[in-house]
This record gives sequence, C-alpha cells and structure tokens, in this order.
Amino acid sequence: MEHEHNETLQEGFYLLALSSDGKDSWLIFMGLLLMYLLTVLGNMLIVILVSLVSQLHTPMYFFLCNLAAQDIIFVSAILPKLLAITVTGDTNISFHGCITQIFILAFCVDFFLLATMAYDRYVAICIPLRYYVIMNLRICVLLVTSSWIVYVSNGICFSLLLSNLTFCKSHDLQYLFCDIKKILELSCGNITHIEKVITVQVVLMGILPLVLILTSYICIIYAILKIRSSDARLKTFSSCSSHLTVVLLFSGTVISLYMNQESDDNHEQNNLLPLLYVGLVPMLNPLVYSLRNKQVWWASKIVYEKFKGQMLSLYSNKQKLNLPTVLV
Repeated sequence: MEHEHNETLQEGFYLLALSSDGKDSWLIFMGLLLMYLLTVLGNMLIVILVSLVSQLHTPMYFFLCNLAAQDIIFVSAILPKLLAITVTGDTNISFHGCITQIFILAFCVDFFLLATMAYDRYVAICIPLRYYVIMNLRICVLLVTSSWIVYVSNGICFSLLLSNLTFCKSHDLQYLFCDIKKILELSCGNITHIEKVITVQVVLMGILPLVLILTSYICIIYAILKIRSSDARLKTFSSCSSHLTVVLLFSGTVISLYMNQESDDNHEQNNLLPLLYVGLVPMLNPLVYSLRNKQVWWASKIVYEKFKGQMLSLYSNKQKLNLPTVLV
C-alpha cells in the first residue's frame, strides 16, 4: 500500500536544464528569442513565397513549404516554454503540456519529408524527361498527406501510451523539453511495451527513410558522374546541394542526440545538442534554401516589388482623396 501511496499520476514535471545559473538568464533569453524569431520568420517567408509566386509551384517547393510549416510548429512547441522559464524562473510544465510536446516531437515527420524531397531530386536528375509525369500534383499531395498522417498517428500513439504512466520517482527533468526516453526513466510502471514501440518506430520512421535518402543520393551521384561536362556536373549537383545540406544537418544532429542519450554523462553537452536539434536546425533550413537558391531570391524580389507597388498605389489614392478642391 505504501508503494501505491507514493505513486503519482499526471502531476507535471520540472525542466531544470536552464535553471542552474540565473546570472546569464537575460543572455539565454535573448539568444532563444532571436533563434525563435529567425526560425518562425524565415520559415514563414518560405511559405509565403511558395504560396504567392506561381513560378515556385513545383514539387520541390511544395515539399519545402510543408517542411517550413512543420519547422514552425516544431519550434513553437519548445522555445516559447524555454523563454518563459528564463523570464519567470518557473520550471514547472503540466502533464498535459508535456504530452503536447511529446505529441509534436514524437519522431517528427522531417525524415519522411526529407526522403520525399530526396526522391524528387532523384527523379529530376536521373529521369528528367518523365519528371512532371511521375511527380504530378496527385502524387505530391499523396506523399505529403501520407507523411502528415503518419506524423499525427505517431504522436497520438505515444501520447496515449504515456498518458497512463505512473511516476514514483523524482519529477525533475534535467532536459530542455519533455523527451520520451527521459520521461520513461522517471516511471515506475511497466514500460516494456513502450520501449518495443520506440524500437519499431526508430526503424520505420528513422532508419528506413534515411536508407531511402542515401539510396537516392547514391543514384544521383552515379548519374552526375556520367555527365561529361564539368560545368554541367556542377550545375546538376547544385540543384540538390541545398537539400543535401539540410539532410546532413538534421540527420547529424538527430544521430548525435540519440548517441548522447545513450551515454548520459556530460551536462553541458546534454543541453547543447537538444538546443541544436529544436532550434538551430529549423532556423538554418530556410537560410540554406534561400542563400543557396537563386529562385528563392528572385521570388523574394517579385513579392517585394508587388508589395511596394501596392503600397505606392494605396498612398497615391489616399493623397488624391485628401486633395482640397480648388475653385477657379
């Protein structure tokens, strides 16, 4: 009976990763705020450009638009809470808030979208004459919709599994957010079935998409090497260099984060790697695609000129309406 008395259910947790030193809290706050604003504004700009500029209505930018939308949701689940912690010092997060974070973060759909984008680049480079036949609107919508359905279903699955756990240990999480493995470490219930589900999800939603990405790029590199002209090789490779950079950033961070959790012995590294995963990578995604892509720059100029023209037209009409009537 004493064991049952000490068990607690849905009491919330304490995110203590940023609570160790209050002296530099304002620096941490400014850094997190800058990271959050750049991530949201940068990815929102990608969504706006793809939506407004008809020349960007292609499969690659359709996938990029979805990736940008997901990154906005991704950082909005984590960084605002960290900002609140640095300002108020209150590290408490409710159980439902923790489940919400887990729902959004549970093996996020990034790998599926990145695998889809890799397949798009494979078709564009290796089968260019059939590109618009294979990557038609119906297929693109089906691929993206499938990714979101898998993402939401996965989040619901883990939310339901974790919502029934009991905790009889400390509710202190030395982490930046509610991570599934960290939550399971605090549980005193039977978590064998959840660990099995995690193993299956890692294979199906992590390793399998990564294998598909690697296979696509092996075929892409092989096709590029067969091109005789060095200028043509460089131009062809540049068409997929942005995506490859994002893949390396995301997969490298995820693998490092997972390996670091297996050897949990460095407190500073435990804080740095999750921050890179939830903040830096989503922030760099739009920068990589905009800085390395002339079409994005060109689309930005088109939208800017349209906006400038509308503002000048609005100002001109306002001036005309305010002109006094001159009697001759």
